[in-house]
Amino acid sequence: MRFVDEVRVRLKAGDGGRGCVSFRREKYVPRGGPDGGDGGRGGHIFLEATGRKQTLLDFHYRHFFKARSGQHGRGKDQHGRSGDDLVLYVPIGTVVKDAESGEVLADLSSEGAKWLAARGGRGGRGNARFVSPTNQVPKFAEDGKPGEEREVILELKLLADVGLVGFPNAGKSTLIRAISSARPKVADYPFTTLTPQLGVVKYGDAEPFVVADIPGLIEGAHKGAGLGIRFLKHIERTRILLHLIDMSSLDMDDPIKPYREIKGELDQFSDIFKEKQEIIALNKIDLIEDDEIVDFFVSEYLSALNLPVIPISALKMKNIDSLLQRLVSILYGKTTETGYHDGYEQKKHTGQM
Repeated sequence: MRFVDEVRVRLKAGDGGRGCVSFRREKYVPRGGPDGGDGGRGGHIFLEATGRKQTLLDFHYRHFFKARSGQHGRGKDQHGRSGDDLVLYVPIGTVVKDAESGEVLADLSSEGAKWLAARGGRGGRGNARFVSPTNQVPKFAEDGKPGEEREVILELKLLADVGLVGFPNAGKSTLIRAISSARPKVADYPFTTLTPQLGVVKYGDAEPFVVADIPGLIEGAHKGAGLGIRFLKHIERTRILLHLIDMSSLDMDDPIKPYREIKGELDQFSDIFKEKQEIIALNKIDLIEDDEIVDFFVSEYLSALNLPVIPISALKMKNIDSLLQRLVSILYGKTTETGYHDGYEQKKHTGQM
């Protein structure tokens, strides 16, 4: 399924129906008088969040949506039928912005959240409404009001508890495959993950939580370099940032560069990242022959950051228990009593992926 996370659409609510000009003429009913009915209201357009939608693909091929107009009024005091409301379903986490000003109009971040995007026009009044002592035979009626029309941008921001960030090939896809049922592409070249991937993690007796694998970031991502600016928004809602550092390809002239650059890109994109909890996972330690190298790197370069640091091997499943225990502790303020959910097979612990 194609992942679409931003679209521009035009919405047109239904117009109100015209009021009717009519006079009652029946046998044996003298001086019948006006009996023109009102026009019906035009249909509203609503946006509603649902977990059944994962992307904005439905809006990628169709950019204009119009609700039905109200019916016109008729004689014998018959009012026109109101136009049916149009409900457009969007994924949970969709932000609605005004296309011109960029103002946020709605944030549909929960199941069933609903927003009136365009209001239908009011129906016109029939001539029966205008009878008065001085005008007992009104020969006019109102036209219906036009429905609201607006252009909006729908922007999807994924909802996840933990966001995996790091340079391309840091091992994010391998990690999310190891701890959840998500199956992103894994290969030995950069940018193998081209769209955000979500995985549900069940660990011990704790509540399941969602991890988002964000496509690899590079320097200048907040300005549009690489795939960054398109997907940085997807980690704005996460509670924890999990930085993955590839221990097998460190630049010893600047070994803290992977963390420093990614953190800098996040902070320049949005101030909200400065307030999030962070964990550093040193990945691919199975490729480091001497454990003292890892210990030296932590004590010499990372201790000043005052952040939790956990050496792991996502491929060999080394220290994954420790990482998940820390995530559960931060998310739920508890420790878990058991290890992997019984759906995890023993072969993962032997590196047979």
